[in-house]
Amino acid sequence: MCGIVAYIGPRQAYPIILKGLKRLEYRGYDSAGVALLNSGLKVYKKKGKVADLEETLVGKDLHATIGIGHTRWATHGEPSDRNAHPHVSANGKLSMIHNGIIENYGQLKQELENKGYTFSSDTDTEILLKFIEDIQINNKSGLEEAVRIALKRVVGAYVIVIIDEDNPDTLIAARKGSPLVIGIGKGEHFLASDATPIIEYTKEVVYVNDYELAIIKSDELILKNLGNEKVTPFIQKLDLELAAIEKGGYDHFMLKEIFEQPDTIFDCLRGRLDAEAGTITMAGVQNHIEQFKNANRIIIIACGTSWHAGLIAEYIFEELCRTPVEVEYASEFRYRNPVIHKGDVIIAISQSGETADTIVAIEKAKEHGAFIFGVVNAVGSSIARISHAGAYTHAGPEIGVASTKAFTGQLVVLMMIALKVAIEKKTIDQKRYLHLLNELQELPDKITLMLREKDAIRAVANKYKDATDSLYLGRGYNFPVALEGALKLKEISYIHAEGYPAAEMKHGPIALVQETLPVVFVATKDSYHEKIVSNIQEIKARKGKVIAVITAGDEIITKMADDVISVPEADEIVAPVLSTIPMQLLAYYIGVAKGYDVDKPRNLAKSVTVE
Repeated sequence: MCGIVAYIGPRQAYPIILKGLKRLEYRGYDSAGVALLNSGLKVYKKKGKVADLEETLVGKDLHATIGIGHTRWATHGEPSDRNAHPHVSANGKLSMIHNGIIENYGQLKQELENKGYTFSSDTDTEILLKFIEDIQINNKSGLEEAVRIALKRVVGAYVIVIIDEDNPDTLIAARKGSPLVIGIGKGEHFLASDATPIIEYTKEVVYVNDYELAIIKSDELILKNLGNEKVTPFIQKLDLELAAIEKGGYDHFMLKEIFEQPDTIFDCLRGRLDAEAGTITMAGVQNHIEQFKNANRIIIIACGTSWHAGLIAEYIFEELCRTPVEVEYASEFRYRNPVIHKGDVIIAISQSGETADTIVAIEKAKEHGAFIFGVVNAVGSSIARISHAGAYTHAGPEIGVASTKAFTGQLVVLMMIALKVAIEKKTIDQKRYLHLLNELQELPDKITLMLREKDAIRAVANKYKDATDSLYLGRGYNFPVALEGALKLKEISYIHAEGYPAAEMKHGPIALVQETLPVVFVATKDSYHEKIVSNIQEIKARKGKVIAVITAGDEIITKMADDVISVPEADEIVAPVLSTIPMQLLAYYIGVAKGYDVDKPRNLAKSVTVE
């Protein structure tokens, strides 16, 4: 949600900021704007896409070597020109961009209105900026000190970046709960919500921590905490290439990322899994193996697609490790007053590592003495730093809003953790353990084979693209795959879709079945195969259209279904990684057939940084 870009240095700021905003479009937004300092403050903002803003600025004098830019995902106030960022102070000298939500904005606004301030937008951001301005005036303090005082009063999450007409050689930035990375160049600095706008200029970055204030000049970066104590910046090298965030000849990022999965899963396994030696090397697990072995329960906390990965992991951990597992929506966990005991293991799953609901949930669990293990994709992200230990999925940057390769990376990491713990606990025998290691090692090659069948899946997609509703059904390990398939279809094609355990169909959803209803069965060969065959028969008896994802060679379901999509044979524990690939392609091709922008589906954001 929301994207922040800023620049200070010898170059022209506007082209850098504009390109950066385009790089951050995947995060989801509904308006865009820039503020530039050059013989005065100039602010331009526009509802719609970055391209709409760019079009309105053709022919304007945009020369400036310091500037800030923003893409806004509406929270307070509808998408509009006046609610777009950047916002401007009452005296017209300060301009600010903001990612996050100020929860006590109402109280701050009332205080300011009592002093005679008026507001030209509906946003919490304008309130915060004018609150900073008021402190600056009344305390006769500099901007840095005014920001520090203001943020001690603020309740909520924020990244802010401010430029000041009276100090045209300085940017002020601060963070709590939302991501901010600062790129360090030669006599220049780049600020952004993530590294994607920065990588073509520098590989040296600093990830700003919560409650830190950054004072940034062309040739100087000073970090302080809110107590005005200096903090030594920790400079990291970016392990990211420009090609990774470009389409590379594919029509969409989503398709590119689907086809990258053989490589991303190989990268996820590389250096960790050695099937020949029979070993899994994961330092984050091994260094804390006693917590995993002795845990009375494991609680998995996640949102959206990551929650579906957690549901699959629940089956796997309970089967292999014999440890009770609960899977919680992070957005509900904080408010449910959950029972957490010291020694509980919390696995937090988030592709961005910045999911606000998940961050708050694990902070609460940490307060109660739980052991926190993060499974994230983004190196240096908040969850990676908050957790006691963790594992990266190594899926690389995922630009498409609907998660694909990050999801399968999560599954593979979770499977390796479960296997590592199971062999240490001796809840799995050596033969089964070695078999599953081999199954995991074979995944990249099997996915490569599946992706060659893309045209067959596209044909199925074209056949059902005009459906208005659909059901996705599965049993056991395949039930969460059905949920994920339904979510992908909703996200990309805007077709209403629901996922259910196949046996639950008789308890209500079967009432929806008619000739026009496509029903997608995730029906690979497993312990439930005979049962799901019966469920397919129930749909066919009511004239529903059956699309079945089956194990290659399954002649029983092939004869029953209207359309089949085959996946290679695999152990039922590993099979969800394979059966999710057709779900991704089916949603992608239906979305494309309907003419939608599958990389940036409406109303959605890649990184959900507000609760």
